[in-house]
Amino acid sequence: MAAIDKKVLIIGCNWPEPGTTAAGGRMLQLIRFFLKQDYELTFASTAAESEYSYDLESIGVRTQSILLNHYSFDEFIGQLNPTVVLFDRFLTEEQFGWRVAEHCPQAMRILDTEDLHSLRTARQLSHKKKQPFSIKSWLDQDLTKREIASIYRSDISLIISLYEMELLTEELKLDPDLLLHLPMMYNEIDVEQRKDWLDFDQKKNFICIGNGKHAPNVDAIKTLKLTIWPLIRKRLPKANLYVYGAYLPQEIQQMHKPKEGFYVMGHAANAQEVITRARLSLAPLNFGAGIKGKLLDSMLFGTPSITTHIGAEGICLDMPWNGCIANAPKDFAHAAVELYLDREKWLISQKNGMDIINSCYDKAVLQQRLSQKIEQVGTTLNQHRSGNFIGAMLLHHSMASTKYMSKWITAKNKKT
Repeated sequence: MAAIDKKVLIIGCNWPEPGTTAAGGRMLQLIRFFLKQDYELTFASTAAESEYSYDLESIGVRTQSILLNHYSFDEFIGQLNPTVVLFDRFLTEEQFGWRVAEHCPQAMRILDTEDLHSLRTARQLSHKKKQPFSIKSWLDQDLTKREIASIYRSDISLIISLYEMELLTEELKLDPDLLLHLPMMYNEIDVEQRKDWLDFDQKKNFICIGNGKHAPNVDAIKTLKLTIWPLIRKRLPKANLYVYGAYLPQEIQQMHKPKEGFYVMGHAANAQEVITRARLSLAPLNFGAGIKGKLLDSMLFGTPSITTHIGAEGICLDMPWNGCIANAPKDFAHAAVELYLDREKWLISQKNGMDIINSCYDKAVLQQRLSQKIEQVGTTLNQHRSGNFIGAMLLHHSMASTKYMSKWITAKNKKT
């Protein structure tokens, strides 16, 4: 692509909040990638900004508020004429993908899935019903069909989790050419950086961190308070657990019990600072999808973690974990106490985390992977699309149905 043509439009579900969500951090990483590649970048969203929204214009990103089911988007994208459009999660592709295809047919359409929302929802329903999760229960969901259709309609879908890559290619037989494994991207942790980490004896207490709008986090905090923390506190009566997260609901705030060593702290203005001070990070996730930013942050800041198989899923292949993995509350609590007290095992776990980050999340390697994929698809876009008949068929039908439903809503709104 010639430099003059390098324009990217990102359509966001929300305005990025890297200080409150892993999804916000992920989006900022993608934005910085495109800026580094000398793209002219515009970020648009139908959502309202919040007090935690990142100031995108401060880093040279143009911002634009857009409306659902409104012709003004057609005029906006026609004038912008981007060469790349990135959809933030499948919902934005459903809402705007047909408009992009109609008004900028040669724009490459990239879907950043963040995680497979349908997988997380299916697991949440299974957990709520106290039933074992199955691939069939995931495939039976209408949400799954919508999300997979969105992946097919896109030229490239960015998949954050190794497990989800396997699920899509092995279970659903999606063409790997439509997918790109692209997890979070970090600078390598070097020896000098590791020297700045606090030592075992300088770190104390436990931390649990997670955004309160994310159902798996709320459920994990409840699990900690009701079943795990009492077992840990019984064996470590002087230890405390600090729960951090923006948007924590009232039911979680009411769990603040200093006499029990359970502190609900709310939003952490500096996540690195609070994670660095803790000796262990706890994430007893009972359901979820994607990869868990809180666990990667723990690795980045030298704090081992205890989590479940769901928490660790998709983060690395067969590398030793940055702590311990346990599912049952008693096993989870026992692993937390043992690692909290065992300096040698703790140091090994800390180094495991560094090895995972450096082996699987190297920003230089991953940015090159993304750059090469965009270049490859961009230079053979028509050929790439011709090999994706299912995607073309789904796009045809979505343009026929969604387009006319949207036009009906637009006409209806004009009358009211």
